[in-house]
Amino acid sequence: MRSLLLATAIAGAAALPANAQTTIRIGVTPGPHAQIMEKVKEILDEGGEIDLDIVEFSDYVVPNQALADGDLDANSFQHQPYLDNQVADRGYDLVSVAQTVNYPMGVYSEKIASIDELQDGASIAVPNDPTNGARGLLLLEALGVIGIDDEVGLRATPLDITDNEKNIRIVELDAAQLPRSLADVDAATINTNYALEAGLDPQGDAIAREEAQSPYVNVIAVRGEDAEAAWVQPLIAAYHSDEVKAFVDETFQGSVITAW
Repeated sequence: MRSLLLATAIAGAAALPANAQTTIRIGVTPGPHAQIMEKVKEILDEGGEIDLDIVEFSDYVVPNQALADGDLDANSFQHQPYLDNQVADRGYDLVSVAQTVNYPMGVYSEKIASIDELQDGASIAVPNDPTNGARGLLLLEALGVIGIDDEVGLRATPLDITDNEKNIRIVELDAAQLPRSLADVDAATINTNYALEAGLDPQGDAIAREEAQSPYVNVIAVRGEDAEAAWVQPLIAAYHSDEVKAFVDETFQGSVITAW
């Protein structure tokens, strides 16, 4: 049964012309983001008002550029701190219009079974983009591996490490390449979408994970000029539907957590 939220949003979208279909191009990354958006598309197809054209990108950089350039109408692949960083650094006029899901970051290893087994001089790979790199470092701090300057917050870099008793060597790599790095490092902090894409089980394979509640909830982003566009609320309502929540819970079994 279609959720009341979705039905209300579609009924209230008076600006969408009757019997007309609006095509919305939305950018996602492969894995859970793409899978969830396919479910959202199914729900929107039932109403017929919006044709969702899903475009997959293999990295974290291009989707925001494509959205800012007008090649996309929206994207759904990033958490709020990453979007904030992109807006600040690149001057994009992009805004988040809804929260989606949270992917607790995990620590993975082919060499150790516990964080406590890290030896002096061990190498740990983290994402090389500013926000996910900081996220990896903060996870390592929460696990007691390193200490970080309290003043830097979500913008931490390896230069902000203040306590490193085991002389851990931080290796910065592209987030999508981190699963492939496991043979070359002692451990890696890997975003859940890339872990799943590489066949890793966040519940069973991660030797440590973030807490479920964190600042890193993912969002749907649009250009500022489109924040009040007629198609935005039906898109959000479809995403926040009971059907999508059930799909996420059943498909990912706690590896991906809904934020609504």
